[in-house]
Amino acid sequence: MTQLSSCRKPTRFTVFRRGLCLGISLLVTGTAFGDGNVVNKVYHPYVDALESELEYRGIVQDEQKGQVNPSQIHRLSYGRSFGNNLFGELNLIGARERGGSFDADAFELELKWQLTEQGEYDADFGMVFEYEQKTGSDVQELVAGFLVEKEIGRWSGAANLFLKEEWGDDIRGEFETAAALQARYRYVRSFEPAFELYMGQDTFALGPAVLGSAIVGTRKTVSWEAGVMFGESDTSPNTTFRFLLEFEF
Repeated sequence: MTQLSSCRKPTRFTVFRRGLCLGISLLVTGTAFGDGNVVNKVYHPYVDALESELEYRGIVQDEQKGQVNPSQIHRLSYGRSFGNNLFGELNLIGARERGGSFDADAFELELKWQLTEQGEYDADFGMVFEYEQKTGSDVQELVAGFLVEKEIGRWSGAANLFLKEEWGDDIRGEFETAAALQARYRYVRSFEPAFELYMGQDTFALGPAVLGSAIVGTRKTVSWEAGVMFGESDTSPNTTFRFLLEFEF
């Protein structure tokens, strides 16, 4: 008897993809998203071998109902690739409290893992892991993120889903999730308009962004991002500005 093609054993990648989609569906429908303002940046699942980078990220935000959030958050980081699919980064984080001074707030270790080659499947997959330690208090945070990106013509769509756990003597331990989405139009290298959406327990924000880059030497590139996100829920900051400047070498 001829076996029907629909009964073929699924590949390992198909099983992985179905499991990932199921996990995302369960998390989105059954778990509360993480608290605080989750506007940061949208990660892409790619690693460039032999690359190093310096990166600055800045966030300026309105007050957030029910949260003692700083008015500004600044990140300065150095990162480098390890082989073809791993990229490690050290972040130093500072914050300006409302009515206060600018202080060192935390340090963070980050590792990005590119799971598939670009274009190998109908979408590209990666993961990111972060460990953050607050300064001056016993607060620690561990984050695991799923990264997905797909290109359709000149459009690129990226989705991030984060699982986060916080613990320490100075915080009530809890498990949270958050998500970020980006639709980007690759007009020219120096100007790529985008639309972004960020979701968390106390954040639902969306708005326009612009991305760009320029080659400034052999294996040297300067990239930038800027966006303004508007809060669409009672607990979101009304407006959040985000900036990014990156030098890759």
